[in-house]
Amino acid sequence: MDSMTRRDFLKGSMGAAAVMMVPGQVLGKAYGFTSPSDKLNIAAIGVGGVGRRNLKNMKTENIVALCDVDWSYAKKTFDDYPDALRYKDWRKMFDEMGKSIDAVLVATPDHTHAGPAAYAMTLGKHVYCQKPLTHSVYEARLLARLAKKYRVATQMGNQGNSFDWCRQIAEWIWSGVIGEVKEVHCWTDRPIWPQGLMKPGDTPPVPATLDWDLFIGPAEKRPYHPSYTPWNWRGWYDFGTGALGDMALHIMDPVCWALRLGHPKSIIASSSLSNLYSPPHAEVITYTFPSRPAKGMVKMPEVKVTWYNGGLMPPRPEELEDGQMMGDSNGGIIFVGTKGKIMTGCYGMNPTLLPVSAMKDFKQPEPVLRRVPGGNGDIWSTDAHEQDWIRACKESPQNRTEASSNFQFSGPFTEWVDMGVLAVRLAGLYGLHRELKWDGENMRFTNISPNDKIKIVDFDDFKVVDGHPHFDRRFADFNAVEMSEEWIKHTYHNGFSLPEMPQ
Repeated sequence: MDSMTRRDFLKGSMGAAAVMMVPGQVLGKAYGFTSPSDKLNIAAIGVGGVGRRNLKNMKTENIVALCDVDWSYAKKTFDDYPDALRYKDWRKMFDEMGKSIDAVLVATPDHTHAGPAAYAMTLGKHVYCQKPLTHSVYEARLLARLAKKYRVATQMGNQGNSFDWCRQIAEWIWSGVIGEVKEVHCWTDRPIWPQGLMKPGDTPPVPATLDWDLFIGPAEKRPYHPSYTPWNWRGWYDFGTGALGDMALHIMDPVCWALRLGHPKSIIASSSLSNLYSPPHAEVITYTFPSRPAKGMVKMPEVKVTWYNGGLMPPRPEELEDGQMMGDSNGGIIFVGTKGKIMTGCYGMNPTLLPVSAMKDFKQPEPVLRRVPGGNGDIWSTDAHEQDWIRACKESPQNRTEASSNFQFSGPFTEWVDMGVLAVRLAGLYGLHRELKWDGENMRFTNISPNDKIKIVDFDDFKVVDGHPHFDRRFADFNAVEMSEEWIKHTYHNGFSLPEMPQ
């Protein structure tokens, strides 16, 4: 914030760390602990889009502050909560209201998730952050460590995580019903927004209700254009993470959960034509995860997990009948085991053994995982995910049952999704055509040499003149190591910064 220096920030962080050592019942609401009978004071940052739906599912609590860079886009949410104070800059909101806020919702574009979420946690505030949790691998690692250090309740907004399907799939696999899983395929119908775009050339005026500088945040400055906001920011690398970041944290969630996946050891990616500014329309990304300890009745051997988007699909299982849909209209998962297969729809919905006739005599294994109240309802109408986080916020750190997509789970999960985004960028038409080896502990690729170069499209134009096609496609040269380091840990611009990484 304008009135806060780096020294003030660090001073506030140290103070938050100190007070978290005091028992919760002594601190009271001002420091993030409430008894279950009390209501939380929740502030929301980014309320014009999905944040409005999240807030509706948090309406059991006090919504005390709303922050959005575009007050026209946020108007409906402002009208929902007329008594909430309104802000454009989250830093000013914390400066003025910090002690009266218990918990924070962050539902901004991807590139501005980490800043307010990290700062809120250093103040001892509980955090619900939309997916993808962060815009980069480094940010995901940071948020997970801050959540652990400050012992706050956290939740990523992959709402399918609170539903019974996720748990059911895990219990099926752990019971050994399809044997050892060595191969998984995940796909989505996304993107449903434009991608593969070139940087706009015109410079229309900034709408009066939008603070363009605050929308840019830590990204590099550029002129305003309506193709960036309010809706299509996902289709730009500086603001979003494309179809992979948008949907993989929904669709791959049951995979991460059931197979107990940590860091992948390698990744290989290919895509339709990509450029410097905007994700490609279609991608195929294959992660290889090392073997893990056995779980339940089944071993956890090395497994390959492949992601498809932009209309690309995995091979059709031979067990499917003619005309039977793979997954559902939004995507799906196929687990390939040594003894059988499981197919689901998007979010892991409606899991079934393949062939479907195998379900006739299938006996459900005994449940072993906690079910979330409301987790067996309609995914679009239940408040299960938000309310499970609210429950966790009201429990003391010493006795808390964490929400299931807390940052110790969703942080590492987000890391390998963000890593997939940069693997696509490193591949490209004239990129690194190889399986990239990943050192997850140190957040780096180990088989990119200092001399490796990549060429990336930075201008692409096509015209027909006198009936003849004219192509003008230009490439910029980059050092592969330098670009991978930048994409793993983004440079923050415009005076924005992050707290130090806790050890």
